Amino acid sequence: MAKIKLTSQASEQEVNGRNAAAKLFRDCPIPDNEIIANSGLFTKRQELTKQLFFNYLYENHIIKSQGIIIEFGVRWGQNLVTLNNLRGIHEPYNHSRRIVGFDTFEGFPKLNSKDGVGEAIHEGAFSVTKDYIDYLTEVLDFHEKECPLAHIKKNMLMKGNADVQLKKYLEENPQTIISFAWFDFDIYEPTKACLELIQPYLTKGSIIGFDELNDHNFPGETVALRETLGTNNVRLQRNKFSGIQSYYEVV
Repeated sequence: MAKIKLTSQASEQEVNGRNAAAKLFRDCPIPDNEIIANSGLFTKRQELTKQLFFNYLYENHIIKSQGIIIEFGVRWGQNLVTLNNLRGIHEPYNHSRRIVGFDTFEGFPKLNSKDGVGEAIHEGAFSVTKDYIDYLTEVLDFHEKECPLAHIKKNMLMKGNADVQLKKYLEENPQTIISFAWFDFDIYEPTKACLELIQPYLTKGSIIGFDELNDHNFPGETVALRETLGTNNVRLQRNKFSGIQSYYEVV
């Protein structure tokens, strides 16, 4: 499979090590009936840390509040799988805790001057492979079947420009309350549009999280928050599992 070029903070030594690990992954001799159970062999510290970050949010905040979970910026879908599995662990019978992912699945749409000029700031950046949404749907279905109440569909993917798809979703689901919204768009316009759209659907205790706040490579996400809510009006928090990730609680 051809590589998709990404910006990276990794050193040459780290890149070489990860390429070697990818070869080990492709050449894994574990038999099919055991390979998924041993997928942790290839989970790097960075990915495990992010999973622990989401677990912290889930057991300390999300589980206490009513509503659905939304991810803005799905890409390959690892966060959605993590959140699905955390739901199955922490509240396996809460069938109203729908998880909805929004993405173009074609990379960045049009950009804004407020997004800066970083290496990854160009149309189509962070795209996925052809028809990936179909593959991810099957992956999510598999994980959902490994949890209780599997006959009730609780995972959804919405493809297209997020502001359009979010409006459509909210119109079709007027009962919506948002417990947790995770923003991983990286860029200004969709972040700002969706922050504005979700405001009436939040409650006290809702959690809004961000993957790229205060990130010089992706300034648009921070600018969008500042222009909608004002960064001086929210208490941005991190925890020991945060890399650059941060969140705030609606009060």
